[in-house]
Parts: sequence; structure tokens; C-alpha cells
Amino acid sequence: MRINKYLARSGIASRRNADALILQGRVKLNGKLVKKPGVQVQEGKDIVKVDGKVISPETGSYYIMLNKPAGYLVSSRDPHHKKLVTSLLREYKGKVFPIGRLDRESSGLLLFTNDGELAFRLSHPRFAVEKTYEVVCQGAITDSTLKTLQKGIILEDGPTAPARVKLVHKAMSTSVVRITIHEGRKRQVRRMFKKVGYPVLSLKRIAFGGLNLGSLEEGKFIHVKKSEIKKLRLLVGFK
Repeated sequence: MRINKYLARSGIASRRNADALILQGRVKLNGKLVKKPGVQVQEGKDIVKVDGKVISPETGSYYIMLNKPAGYLVSSRDPHHKKLVTSLLREYKGKVFPIGRLDRESSGLLLFTNDGELAFRLSHPRFAVEKTYEVVCQGAITDSTLKTLQKGIILEDGPTAPARVKLVHKAMSTSVVRITIHEGRKRQVRRMFKKVGYPVLSLKRIAFGGLNLGSLEEGKFIHVKKSEIKKLRLLVGFK
């Protein structure tokens, strides 16, 4: 198999991030530096090392759903931040990596796994996996603005795709809106609301690819059910 797929199956990183590890010169095959993601590996015969440590595919896979609190950075290591989301994973810290991201100020549903192939597909724009957010924004949002968000707006990196938008609550000073998108641009929802003149006060992801946060307590995690994993895999084309 290709070495980037081998790294993904070993729980080191998603396939996309595995390519980055190779380009950074951190991967060796049988003692030689790997320079291309397409290099072939014979499982059980070849020796693959990342940062000097021998790695191999996991015998089992983990699928974890965390209710991320605001203020935590989605990163496994960052010397400039003390509150890393991986610190909430206890015994699974270092064994799984996040699927996609949530910015530090945002909260809600965040998936972790060591299944690199599934992580790659769930994160890739081609598979258009839906994500739903509950937004508290500043101001009493108008019906015309909700329709504008629904149709799509022009951001600095191009137009957004149509979204599903629902008003949950409106008061004089704030509004609560649920929005479902299938794109994964950086801070996209925050930028969309800012563009239409209703800055985000808080942002929480409540659903991802058919999974719902439900009553999961903030800062806690659960294992995703096998039936739900099967649905996720079917969603992105696995049989």
C-alpha cells in the first residue's frame, strides 16, 4: 500500500496530514528518508518510522465524539497554548486525531479517530459532509438576512454554497440561528454572519454527518456506536 495510507491506518494522522509529515522529512522507510507520498510499503516486512519511532497499523480503531468547550485549541501539541483539546481525552490522548477543526472560541461536536481513511473522506470537500451549528449573534436578525445566508454570500475566498437556515429565537439584542453547511472553510460561519452585519457572540456545532451532540456534557466524550460508524462510512462512499 501507499505509505501515506499506511501512516493513516497506523493512527499517526489523516491521509492529508500524512503527506505533510513526509514532505517535512519526518518519515523513514527501512532507514531511508521518504520523499514521496506514493512510495509503496509491504505490511509486515518493511519498517516505517516517524520521528524515529517505529509505527504500524492499529489492530483496532477508535471513534470518539467530544463536546469541546470554548477556549480549547484543537491541537495535539502547541507550546504557546496550555488548554489543548487532547487533554480532555484521557487514556486516548496520542492514540487519535481530530476530524476537521473547531476554532478555539467555538464549542460543540468534535470527532476523533485513528481511522485515517474515514477522517480523510469526512474532511474532504468532495464528500460534502453536513455540519450544523447553533449561532448566537448580535442583533435582531431579519428574515431577509436569513434568506441571504440561505442562498449563499460572497466572502473574500469566494461565494458560499446554499445553506439550511432556521431561526430559533430572536430578541432585541441577540438572535439564535441554526445553520447547516457542507463546506469546511476556516471560520466560515463566523465570517458569513459578520458579512451580513450580525457578528457571532457564540458558536456551537451540534451535528456532524448525521451524528448529533444530544445531551453529551461539555468537556466529556463518548464512543460512537457501531451503527453510527457504519452510517458515516456509507455517507462517504465506503461499502
